[in-house]
Amino acid sequence: MCGFWNKNWALATIQSLMVGGHAEDMQPVRFRNRSLDVAGNLHLPADFDPSNTYAAIVCVHPGNAVKEQTAGLYAAKMAQRGYVALAFDASYQGESGGEPRYLEEPASRVEDIRCAVDYLTTLKFVDEARIGVLGICAGGGYAVNAAMTEHRIAAVGVVSPINIGRARREGDGHRGNAVRLLEEVGQQRTIEARGGQPGIRPWVPDSPEDAHAAGVTDADVLEAVDYYRTPRGEHPNSTNQLRFVSVASVIAFDAFHLVEELLTQPLQVIVGNRVGSFGSYRDGYELFRRTTSDKSLQVVEGAGHYDLYDVLQYVDQAVQTLSVFFNTNLAVRNPAEELAAR
Repeated sequence: MCGFWNKNWALATIQSLMVGGHAEDMQPVRFRNRSLDVAGNLHLPADFDPSNTYAAIVCVHPGNAVKEQTAGLYAAKMAQRGYVALAFDASYQGESGGEPRYLEEPASRVEDIRCAVDYLTTLKFVDEARIGVLGICAGGGYAVNAAMTEHRIAAVGVVSPINIGRARREGDGHRGNAVRLLEEVGQQRTIEARGGQPGIRPWVPDSPEDAHAAGVTDADVLEAVDYYRTPRGEHPNSTNQLRFVSVASVIAFDAFHLVEELLTQPLQVIVGNRVGSFGSYRDGYELFRRTTSDKSLQVVEGAGHYDLYDVLQYVDQAVQTLSVFFNTNLAVRNPAEELAAR
């Protein structure tokens, strides 16, 4: 069960910052994942009125990201369309709590989403029957995985979705990559158990110059460097650091396991048609194929994986599709429909 510092804290913060009955577009909030403090930004419609009730969307960031990057961009755009949208930093990352730092823990990432839903249900201006989730890249895989066991989530949207376990298992494409990594993790755990330094590795080369010096030619890696490690998308809380021992739990994770049986909510998948090595086009199609619920797939022409992070000509196409999807599936039902649904 997720806990809160004070479940009324965020409400008080929002209300205290209202001017003339309207809140600013975005407010920092805090909620709990068990004993951990999770930091979020709550994006509010421009005409926000706390006496009204709104549909809400939980926005889940990629691996190596923070709430101020692409998840925050999508949250802001959904708020412009009338939604309350919550973007947050994963536990152990960004401004959220948790030690050791820089862990990428699938179980915690999924629980963060459940706890974000818990938090939204404490807000009087959120309609708890109209909560959706929107995930980008690895956040898309985590969003799907959370929705399978969190049926308070009424609709699921994913953009450039990645099954992070599949991506880590395949790694550089060489057979045995996963086993080799697990052996390295074991060696690192032994080092740390004996008092050695924590193993911290970069998610991607730390700069375009580092990528060039390393002979990197893979387009997705180079675009990741361009997004995360240049003024295009960099943020001081996105440190490009990964606690290496957490790779073991990532390798064993399958974001889409049991999706045929447990994902009953409507699903919107969005991918770009410029196919890269990270596999979001492939994972998006696999997810779409395997899901048995009401579903839709949009292929954005000309877009690559990272174009759908922040290139507005592509992001706006995705947001338009997501708006139609969430408007349909998080709509207010009339009393007769409510009665029939009981």
